[in-house]
Amino acid sequence: MIRVLIADDEPMVRRGVRAVLATAPDIGVAAEAADGREAVELARRHRPDVAVLDIRMPGMDGLRAAAEIRRTVPVTGVVVLTTFGEDEYILRALGDGAAGFLIKSGEPEELIVGVRAVAGGAAYLSPTVAARVVAHLAAGGVGALAERRAAARRRVEALTPRERQVLAFLGAGLTNGQIARRLRVVEGTVKAHVSSILGRLAVDNRAAAAVVAHEAGIVPASEPPE
Repeated sequence: MIRVLIADDEPMVRRGVRAVLATAPDIGVAAEAADGREAVELARRHRPDVAVLDIRMPGMDGLRAAAEIRRTVPVTGVVVLTTFGEDEYILRALGDGAAGFLIKSGEPEELIVGVRAVAGGAAYLSPTVAARVVAHLAAGGVGALAERRAAARRRVEALTPRERQVLAFLGAGLTNGQIARRLRVVEGTVKAHVSSILGRLAVDNRAAAAVVAHEAGIVPASEPPE
């Protein structure tokens, strides 16, 4: 059972997230918090598999809470809930170790897919979030977008063919186990590839690598986790 902590200052949103997660037989809500400080306290107490955090909360916001949870409860993966217009927060969260990014107005199924992916050690960017991140990074205009995409393609070309395959699956939100089954290799081999990919791309985590995969255009158009 995947144990989840929900943190949002709006009771209706918390109820909605809980209701969506309740439709998945392998996911259960361990605790709910109304602000960032409470979320950190409950994460330390319950040590959930995944913390689903709203960005904008009173007191300690979701980004600070995400960083603190990752620092003090490293077993807990973090999924950040965002709204349109908060692209810069997504980029900050990438640096703080958040592994999942979802739009509040997105499809409910994305929440379940994202929680499962992060619980399995993967990164998950909803298609909408991935597009927003790439667009925000290219805010300098069409030329800047082309440059970033070209730079991402050059970085990806430096990988081995197998590493490029793994990166594409990583960008699609698959876990190491799911990638291993797709490639018919043992999970340890995938972990080694992921470690090499992070080093070659000079990124700190899987979510940042997923952004590169999306920028380079190598993520399959439709590759849902199993």
